[in-house]
Amino acid sequence: MVFIRDPCGIVCLIFTYGAVIYADYVVMRWIILTTMPLSIWAPFHVVLFNTVVFLLGMSHLKAVFSDPGIVPLPANRLDFSDLHTTNNSTKQISGNGHGSEWTVCTRCETYRPPRAHHCRICKRCIRRMDHHCPWINNCVGERNQKYFLQFLVYVGILSLYSVALILGSWVSPCTECSQNVIDTQLRMIHSIVLLLESALFGLFVTAIMVDQLHAILYDETAVEAIQQKGAYRPNRRKYQLLADVFGRGHPMLWLLPCASLNHAARYHDTPLLSHDV
Repeated sequence: MVFIRDPCGIVCLIFTYGAVIYADYVVMRWIILTTMPLSIWAPFHVVLFNTVVFLLGMSHLKAVFSDPGIVPLPANRLDFSDLHTTNNSTKQISGNGHGSEWTVCTRCETYRPPRAHHCRICKRCIRRMDHHCPWINNCVGERNQKYFLQFLVYVGILSLYSVALILGSWVSPCTECSQNVIDTQLRMIHSIVLLLESALFGLFVTAIMVDQLHAILYDETAVEAIQQKGAYRPNRRKYQLLADVFGRGHPMLWLLPCASLNHAARYHDTPLLSHDV
């Protein structure tokens, strides 16, 4: 488990859980219990909505606390003093083509495998690093990209679900419910705030989700896209690229955060270079 002590990331974590808790409160208190207290659909929506909240929380916690693929430091300090005389923080030490080079990170003072990059916030090199995301207060890398994508999917589902429930309560208002003016006004205010929150978060996570899927299906992380390196494995099938992230299990299990990532059969992985060499 890892936890980055970054003030911006911690604030984003608090804001994220505050938004989710507020959405759950509004849906339970001001939509379901207020507009459909006698409906047979009320318990169905309560269970389903909170199930999505639970899966969202599980995937987010795993993305936050999972090791994104930190390159381990050597047991004994290595001497890279000659590399510190240059301006670059990395030096290629071997390679025979795109993506096959091992590099030396002069910040971590260690060897790192292909596709690993140094994160200035985590202060470590991350394998297949895509970017550092403040919303999970962690890097999105080889070992937690699955959970990050699950988090985005469940936020999108929760946003759509919230919007549907709000619009449904407006289109088909409960005629038998309490007509107290204060309650009606409070429900309307909370509904509008949640509608704006859901629309904002829904559009935001959709854009990030599309970007993440593009990075996976075209096998090019955000860092590699900036460096204009192109696809790492251009001839690999799209399904195999998705399986590299979500695991070798059945696709129906890909959205379950409780399903462990299958680290077997990661054919593209290169074992870490021995520090004893």
